[in-house]
Amino acid sequence: MDDAALNFLLELLQKPSPTGFEAPGQRCWLEYVRQFSDGTDSDAYGNAWAELRGSGPKVMLAAHADEIGFIVKNITKDGFLRMDRIGGSDTATARGRRLQILGDKGSVRGLIGNTAIHLRKGSGDEKVPKIHELFVDVGATSPAEVKELGIRVGHPAVYADEAERLGAHRIAGRALDNRIGGFILSQVMARLYKSRASAHVFALNAVQEEIGGYGAKMATYRLKPEVCIVLDVTHATDSPGISQDEHGEVDLAGGPSISHGACNHPEVVKRLIEVSANKGIPIQHESASRSTGTDADVIFDVQEGIPTALVSLPLRYMHSVIEVADLRDVEQVIELLVGFVRSLQDGETFRVRL
Repeated sequence: MDDAALNFLLELLQKPSPTGFEAPGQRCWLEYVRQFSDGTDSDAYGNAWAELRGSGPKVMLAAHADEIGFIVKNITKDGFLRMDRIGGSDTATARGRRLQILGDKGSVRGLIGNTAIHLRKGSGDEKVPKIHELFVDVGATSPAEVKELGIRVGHPAVYADEAERLGAHRIAGRALDNRIGGFILSQVMARLYKSRASAHVFALNAVQEEIGGYGAKMATYRLKPEVCIVLDVTHATDSPGISQDEHGEVDLAGGPSISHGACNHPEVVKRLIEVSANKGIPIQHESASRSTGTDADVIFDVQEGIPTALVSLPLRYMHSVIEVADLRDVEQVIELLVGFVRSLQDGETFRVRL
């Protein structure tokens, strides 16, 4: 992974792309990945994909482009904003944070208010604030001043924090879930473009995963892949305070995680394990009892059924502004996906043999 690729990752992570408003990140991704594809396209809701044409099976590699955030719910008579969630935004970490609000006149800085500890009643026994209890200060004193800034009800917002390197091998920031997945797909396409496989490849960067996987479902109906690998992040459970008996054991820098059960097709999973063994890629294992909580859940049952498996990048502190990933895991995920695509043979299908 060279410096140019890492610079693209940092650029992509800076693009504000909350669910339903993913266009800035999608434009950035398409502009970059276009150089490694035979064609790119998008649809009505902003799903974006790149294509490498081949004679072999149609394989779709799918990540999601959207991030969690907030949306303006109300404007008070004093010029403060009341917000609602976009996706699974965590109110426990929200107070005292800077926001960028995507208004009609561009990005506007806002601050989620934090009443001083001296003035809060019962501050020693506080509960997590409810979303309607949060308020945003944009430096206005009236609804008219808010309007002058180009802000109205319905405008989205994301945290203003940017990504940065952490130690020798790690990266931290907001929106690694799952903007880093789109980055990984771009690097997979770059390597396959340089040395072609026989498979026909679609790299899909889908919208609206954080609220139900709607974008991935739309695109799957259109692209009609014969096999699919969904790429997302998973909880690294190796930091203090997490019960591995309850949540499983996944280590940062432990390699890609492969899921078993639910929508994960056993033959596709088997192939991933074989590829990892042949290429010397360390892997971790997770179970899914009913669903994966990812786009895999809405892809595998499209039409007659699409053999699908989930590959996950370990991530610490998910849905916060300090999400942490290890770049060694990123490289191993890239190699695993490239190896999977290269393993596909003309005429090959995946099905449970009965």
